[in-house]
Amino acid sequence: MSLISSLKNGNDIRGVAMEGVQDEPVSLTPDIASRLGYAFALFLKDRYSLSAVRIAVGHDSRLTADSLADGVSRGIRLAGAHIVRTGLSSTPSMFMLLKEEIPFADGSIMITASHLPFNRNGLKFFTPDGGLESSDLDAVIRMAEKAELAESGYPTGTETTVSYMPVYASRLVDMVHKETGEERPLEGLRIVVDAGNGAGGFYADRVIRPLGGDTTGSCYLEPDGRFPNHIPNPENGDAMRAVCKAVTDSDADFGIIFDTDVDRAGCVGKGGIRINRNRLIALVSAMLLSERPGTIVTDSVTSDGLSRFIQTRGGRHHRFKRGYKNVINEAIRLNAAGEYTPLAIETSGHAAFKDNYFLDDGAYLITRLLILLGRTRTEGKSILDLIADLPEPAEADEIRPVFTDHEHFREQGQMVLNEFLSYARSLPYVRVAPDNYEGVRINLDTDHGNGWILMRMSLHDPVLPINMESEQSGGVQRMKSFLRDFLSQYPFLDIRSCF
Repeated sequence: MSLISSLKNGNDIRGVAMEGVQDEPVSLTPDIASRLGYAFALFLKDRYSLSAVRIAVGHDSRLTADSLADGVSRGIRLAGAHIVRTGLSSTPSMFMLLKEEIPFADGSIMITASHLPFNRNGLKFFTPDGGLESSDLDAVIRMAEKAELAESGYPTGTETTVSYMPVYASRLVDMVHKETGEERPLEGLRIVVDAGNGAGGFYADRVIRPLGGDTTGSCYLEPDGRFPNHIPNPENGDAMRAVCKAVTDSDADFGIIFDTDVDRAGCVGKGGIRINRNRLIALVSAMLLSERPGTIVTDSVTSDGLSRFIQTRGGRHHRFKRGYKNVINEAIRLNAAGEYTPLAIETSGHAAFKDNYFLDDGAYLITRLLILLGRTRTEGKSILDLIADLPEPAEADEIRPVFTDHEHFREQGQMVLNEFLSYARSLPYVRVAPDNYEGVRINLDTDHGNGWILMRMSLHDPVLPINMESEQSGGVQRMKSFLRDFLSQYPFLDIRSCF
């Protein structure tokens, strides 16, 4: 595998972009970024039969953003394409600028590594049709590997600088005005934003305040690629505790947390009540299903209680594979087949709406919820009332056995999954879940845990994540005993930290 190919991470490029962490040598350099920018320009020319190409380049707050943006831009210019540098940007904005009535560009590149540590960075590529599919990224990588930049032969392209974020934010404000019919519908509401020192700080100043909201108590709005306060990640426990504390300390009505590049979000209700993972999915589902019954596509680790909640709202819960592109593409497929599917959403906070190009956009998600927040207040209700009947498990946990043989972990993992499925089918107190699209999901009876287990392979790492939920106290411990007995037979699995 070539160096550039090794940086492929699903539909994106990710690697170590700066020194500072032991045993993590730099793998994503400005030169590699140049090659990828060059190749993407040629890809766009060929895909859309363009004689002249304009590519927008933006980035989040990471310390290596400028050097990689310079590298990408150099490659684009050497391919004879023109560059629009947008500076500090959110990932969703880099797609939306392609959908303007007069598009800012023909394609775009966002420099980000989402919530990964400070020394990492990456590239996400967009066309007017959406983010690159895995096969398209493979084509770009092949061209990048063959690139001879100094001998390209193309006239050097031009470069301009335009900030799109003010336009993007104003679109969100206009959406609220249109939906509510009010100029300042958030008047009297205190709404806290925790941007985690990523790119999401704009939301307090450019969206909430113009709508009348009080953002007193907001924190970590300033971009800082060291991420000194907490990881900008709605799934992270420390991050959620921070925004919950900000809400309670300021007696806020609502709290918002974004990941670094604002394609994911979580939120907090009054009193510091977390609304992430299954609760977030339930809240958005309740909102959409009240408008029209349909199908909600989620990732594989969602709870059985969430399924029951969606069904009671007249919806169908379609639990699919993890990976935001997997979930989004499945929703698109269902709609194309005639099954109304308004939402694709992961427990991680990736949420993509049918009415927003199926773009996973944390700011759009939160804006829809702010409209709901104002509506429920007018009705004398709390936004939490909408999920008051969501069944919550008594216990939940995740363990992550590690494969010690990194060269053969995929084959070993598939063997473990196959044997776990056979083992489960042989037991009278276990029922294999129907309609499961990832790993092995089983349900256990009351005497053996009264809940479910999902065993699957990690998307990218030599890890076997296992999620479990129980409806009774002590149930998770019974499940862990069941799993320990099974997993102990595999010498290539390190389970010491799991039990």
